Amino acid sequence: MLSLAILLLPLGLLIWTVYRGWPVLLAAPVMALFAAGLAFDPLLATLTQRFMPAAGGFVTAFLPLFLLGAVFGKVMEASGAAMTLARAIVARLGAGRAIPAVVLSCAALTYGGVSLFVVAFAVYPLALALFRAADLPGRLIPAAIALGSFTFTMSALPGSPAIQNAIPMPYFGTTVFAAPGIGVIAGLIMALGGLVYLGLLARRDGSGGWDDTPDDTGGDRDLPPLWVALAPILTVFAANWLLAEAVLPRLDLAYLADPAWGATTASRVIGLWALIGALTLAILLALALGRRRLGDPRAVLGQGAQAALLPLFNTAALVGFGAVVAALPAFTAVNAALAQVPGGALTGLAASASVLAGITGSASGGMSIALDALGARYFDMALAEGIDPAALHRIVALATGGLDALPHNGAVVTLLGIAGLTHRQAYGPIFVVAVAIPVVALIVALLIATQVGVF
Repeated sequence: MLSLAILLLPLGLLIWTVYRGWPVLLAAPVMALFAAGLAFDPLLATLTQRFMPAAGGFVTAFLPLFLLGAVFGKVMEASGAAMTLARAIVARLGAGRAIPAVVLSCAALTYGGVSLFVVAFAVYPLALALFRAADLPGRLIPAAIALGSFTFTMSALPGSPAIQNAIPMPYFGTTVFAAPGIGVIAGLIMALGGLVYLGLLARRDGSGGWDDTPDDTGGDRDLPPLWVALAPILTVFAANWLLAEAVLPRLDLAYLADPAWGATTASRVIGLWALIGALTLAILLALALGRRRLGDPRAVLGQGAQAALLPLFNTAALVGFGAVVAALPAFTAVNAALAQVPGGALTGLAASASVLAGITGSASGGMSIALDALGARYFDMALAEGIDPAALHRIVALATGGLDALPHNGAVVTLLGIAGLTHRQAYGPIFVVAVAIPVVALIVALLIATQVGVF
């Protein structure tokens, strides 16, 4: 019980402080040190040897994506391309369908392989313009982006390139298309449930009150034609696919095995390189097509770069907190307790992965910890119970896509930072679409997998 308190007290305080509006960049390291103090771990060593390497590792890995994603979004906004797309969507779908338009835009991008962090930066200007045109409450924008970016396309839909759908493969010998029928059903529950909820919330809240806020989406100024607005987004799709599938794999990248280049493999970097190249090409194209409307391109690029910094370091701080918590003896005790969860392989794995994702605030982090510690055990249990390993793959992916989106989740903090909103203002709807409804989808998937089987 004491071990559990040592683990949950700092986590609860982190969630409380973030929700109350304290800066994540300060709250995360303070609560990490508080957790270390409760466990009688050395504080300075915790800060420099656990927190900082984990936070720095995240910055090292994701700085290009945050930077390029923010710059791309800013160029799309400043050139009027986002407003053009918004008006085109409103004209075709109707102003009342702004929420489905944002959700579908995010889903298309993430299912196409674009990082959810990049999607948040790129889609926000479009979402802002759509919600303004439809006079919908701006506090629902983060929830709409969350629904399209890190729910059904992340954990449920078969074939998703999300890392959460790829991590289980080596543990269970499966593919990203594991248990497609169960995945589609769970995905529909998340998508339709989230859309219905956000639609009801929008009708309840009424007008968005945009008349009282500055219009920073472009107003009625000269806007680019639709093809100009679409070209950079299509470039992200096409260039990302071409670079990842046709160009980079044909290069001789054997030199990456040299310690001078990180002693890595091509498969570990091609996805990142492809997205960096695709975003760079899209930014250059957007600058070229929108040069007449951009004014001072240097100012636009500078504003985009500045916009990337706070979300990046907020998220990195939370990764550091998760690393400190995962290193506590109490965390090992929780891991051991989760290994004893009754109910068979599927239920036990779902419970373990959900709890660990909630504690770390990371779907991929919680999944990796759960599978490293318990994957082999549940795999053997599943074989003994006659359960297809594909069910384990889909269930663990769904399980980590629920409690991970608690207030201390990096993607949630990034999304709210991009929107300029606090947890108090906008987290409630995010909780419903990214935590509550995915948990319901997981329960349904468990019932199907245990009672009907895999399909």
